[in-house]
Amino acid sequence: MGYPVVFGRRPTRVEEPFVQNTMNKAYDFMGTKERAVITHGSCFPAYDRNTNIGSPYGNGAKEWTKFLALYGFNAQQLGPCGDLEKGVNSPYKSSAFAKNRLFIDLLDLTSYKYGNLLSKDTYNEVTKPLEITDKNYERTDFKAAEQTYDIALKEVFQNYRKNLAKGQPQALALEREYISFLNKNNNEDRLTDEAIFQVLSNKYGTDDYEQWPDKDHHLIKRLDNGNKDAINYYQELYKYNKNPIEQYKFEQFLITKQIKENKEWREQLGVKNINDLLVGCSKMDAWRYEEAFLDDWEMGARENNKPSQRWRIQVLDPKKIFKNGRYDLNIGGKFLEEKIEAALEFNEGIRVDHVMGLIEPYIMKKSAKDEDFFTYPPHNKNKNIEKYISELRNPANPGEEYDKYWDYPKLLQHLVLPIFERHGIHKEDAVWEDVCTYPERFKLVYNELKLPKITNIDWERAEDVMNEGGQNNWFVISTHDQGATMNYLKRIGDLKNGTQGEYTRESWPWNVDYLAGYLNMDDSRPNIAKIREERKNLYLSNDREWTFAKFSELLTTPKFQISHDDLLGITDEDAVYNVPGTTNDTNWTERISPDFLDKYYENLSSDNPTALNMPERVKEAMQAKIDMQVRAHNYDADFKREIYEKAQPILDDLDIVIDILKEK
Repeated sequence: MGYPVVFGRRPTRVEEPFVQNTMNKAYDFMGTKERAVITHGSCFPAYDRNTNIGSPYGNGAKEWTKFLALYGFNAQQLGPCGDLEKGVNSPYKSSAFAKNRLFIDLLDLTSYKYGNLLSKDTYNEVTKPLEITDKNYERTDFKAAEQTYDIALKEVFQNYRKNLAKGQPQALALEREYISFLNKNNNEDRLTDEAIFQVLSNKYGTDDYEQWPDKDHHLIKRLDNGNKDAINYYQELYKYNKNPIEQYKFEQFLITKQIKENKEWREQLGVKNINDLLVGCSKMDAWRYEEAFLDDWEMGARENNKPSQRWRIQVLDPKKIFKNGRYDLNIGGKFLEEKIEAALEFNEGIRVDHVMGLIEPYIMKKSAKDEDFFTYPPHNKNKNIEKYISELRNPANPGEEYDKYWDYPKLLQHLVLPIFERHGIHKEDAVWEDVCTYPERFKLVYNELKLPKITNIDWERAEDVMNEGGQNNWFVISTHDQGATMNYLKRIGDLKNGTQGEYTRESWPWNVDYLAGYLNMDDSRPNIAKIREERKNLYLSNDREWTFAKFSELLTTPKFQISHDDLLGITDEDAVYNVPGTTNDTNWTERISPDFLDKYYENLSSDNPTALNMPERVKEAMQAKIDMQVRAHNYDADFKREIYEKAQPILDDLDIVIDILKEK
């Protein structure tokens, strides 16, 4: 125990099935239901050539997913994968319905299956050769990606129509699929509406529709009300912009086809996608559902000791969710239903982003200036311009709550959870992102529904949460917002003595006595006191081993998520995927390098590895789980013999995997 593992090579293809089977048997023994890696859409690696952005559905994603499956992961936690707002890189401002055309795998479009819709010459012209650097990550270039796809997809659509006119068999086969797609997805003219929005946003140079003339700003609202001028104008827009409108629809068909094919491939591999149900939506969605939202309020996040965060996200009008105090869906309820159905169409799991936004959203005046929200200590809030939605009063009757029927608190029980159930997702299965300020109404609903939480073991001990009934929680130590765990011990903050310093070292969830004891609970093991003392001293003398112990703790939980940064050992402080509450040029751009496999194994074979040695971490976690069970059975000799009869073959196989990876 405690000997360093020196990786000399990766497993061969002959060895891979044994490695994967061993890892899965270890997880099954531990009762680990879910083990996911957080990888947002643009973060996936390039393959063949660089299109300037990653895709969760392309060939690079397949290589990454096979790597995850090899080490026993059975899920990927994606970010929202919708079409991005103009000039905005954040997936949390993307469309809830339209899929991101930048995730189309262009290499596939050069193949026979797609009738060579994209020429190899154009493909090579608009993409770049893979670049191998000393860094173990690279960057998404969103502007360059837009240019790449503008050129490539224009040619693709032109060739599709030419090949169709020639009667090319592949084009005819695609047409049959395309017509089926249109029949299924253009209900209530969604695709046409979205395409016209794109036409208008290009015309005005912005998709902020509130800056458009009224006839375009309120076009869908006027259509829904049967306005004849609006109907005629809509038809004219279609007539004079038919080509870009039809190209938009065809692009949506292509990306949907590739998503479906990726799902079928993943099902064979046994890795599911957990989609991120973003709390907001894009401006395009808000334009289509204008009447569903409050006019002069947007959603944000309350901060107690500093100005609250302005997210500039539309807020559903509580009066437009259900009808007349019953549960028939109004326009806002229909919007949310469509949004959830879209999120689950090709995904097997769901993460509910900022669940407070579905119970007790924090709202902020659109018309207020940023400086209006800034309050000096003691940071009193101006409740005229920011408040919880339960504090919003009815203008016609100030003594009455605006959400008269408490439709927001009823959303989960009467709309969201029933849709989840229809898709085979129980409330215990979903990832509920509950990181918020926990106002009273939120706590009331959350506790009544007994929803799981996200437990961050940077802030809490896994042992405590498990003992307090948190078995259905998802456990993490770092997410897409927090940077590399390997840097945590060097974070600077307030120490207990009132000075500034590396505060994590004295944090109780990181306590070395706790970790050494939690991972070695069996008092009947030979020399257990010495083992604990050795582990404690190792942690105190080696930050990497101390951090690795936290990951072993994480792996003892029933459901956990690990960021792709932590798995690969990406520790560059400039590589943080997103710094919450900030706007900078590097947010949302960090991406897995195309040679991630080489760099992963090179990292593990170095003198100071920062990547996660999964077989070693799993073995330590499995030993901890054995110890827990032996202790729970009061060190009964017969039970201990029986459990080791089951566990020892797996532990031995894990040693074999480790030995494989040691070989030069």
